[in-house]
Amino acid sequence: MTTYKALTIAGSDSGGGAGIQADLKTFQELKVFGMSALTAVTAQNTLGVQGVYPMSVEAVAEQIESIGADLGADAVKTGMLFSSEIIHAVAEKIRKFGWKNVVVDPVMIAKGGASLLQQEAVRALKEELLPIATVVTPNIPEAEALTGLSIATLEERQRAAKYLHDLGVQYVVIKGGHDLQEEAIDLLYDGHEFTYYTSKRVETKNTHGTGCTFAAAIAASLAKGKSVQSAVQTAKDFIQAAIEDQLGIGNGHGPTNHWAYQSRTEKVNS
Repeated sequence: MTTYKALTIAGSDSGGGAGIQADLKTFQELKVFGMSALTAVTAQNTLGVQGVYPMSVEAVAEQIESIGADLGADAVKTGMLFSSEIIHAVAEKIRKFGWKNVVVDPVMIAKGGASLLQQEAVRALKEELLPIATVVTPNIPEAEALTGLSIATLEERQRAAKYLHDLGVQYVVIKGGHDLQEEAIDLLYDGHEFTYYTSKRVETKNTHGTGCTFAAAIAASLAKGKSVQSAVQTAKDFIQAAIEDQLGIGNGHGPTNHWAYQSRTEKVNS
C-alpha cells in the first residue's frame, strides 16, 4: 500500500479550528499522512486571537529540513507564515528539496480581525513563494490585498486571478465565501480558462478554519496524484460538508466539522 504524505507549514491554533490543527485533521480524513512545520503559536479561540508568538526562522527551517532529509512530501501546504524572513526560508527549503504540489493559502487576517501576516511579508509572498506554487487559494479580501484591485464582481475576480497567475503560480483559486450571492462560487484559473465550483451558501457563523481546511484538502488530493481540477472539487465537497454539519461549539466563530465529509462518504457506501 502506498502511503501518501503531505506537509503543512503553518501556525498553531490553540482552539483547534484552523492552522496546523485543521490541516492535520483534513489530511487524516482524506487518508494522507500529515507532517508539520510550525511557524508560530497563537493563543486563540472562537472569539478571536489573543496572542501571536512566532517561531524563529532557524526553528522553522530546521523543522522543514528534518522532513526533507528523511520523510519527504508528496504535497506541501503553507498557511500563516507571519514574516518575510520565514517566507524566504520556506521558499528556499521547497526549492532545495524540489517539492511539487505546493498549495499556498495566503493567510492574512483571522476571523476576529487580527493581522496574521506582516505587511512586508506580502511582497515576499508574491515574489518568492507564488512563483514556485502550484495553487494559491485566496479569499476575496486576500486577493484584493495581493493584487491591489477592488473585487466586487465575477469579472473583477477573473482579472485578479489573471494578475496572480502572471506572478508565476500555476493555478489560482479565488474563493467566493465573502461574496454576497445566494451561491458560493469558487473560481479556478489555469492560465487559459476559468472553471467554477458552485455550492449552496450556508448561513452560519461557524466558519473558523474554512480557508485552511479547503487548501489542506487540495494538498491531500494532489499528494495522491489527483489533478488540480479534481482536487478543488474534493476540497469544495469537503468544506461544504464541514460547514453544513455544524459542531456548534464555542461562543464566537465556531470551527467546522472535519469528520463530516468522511461520515457522509461512509454512509453512502454502507
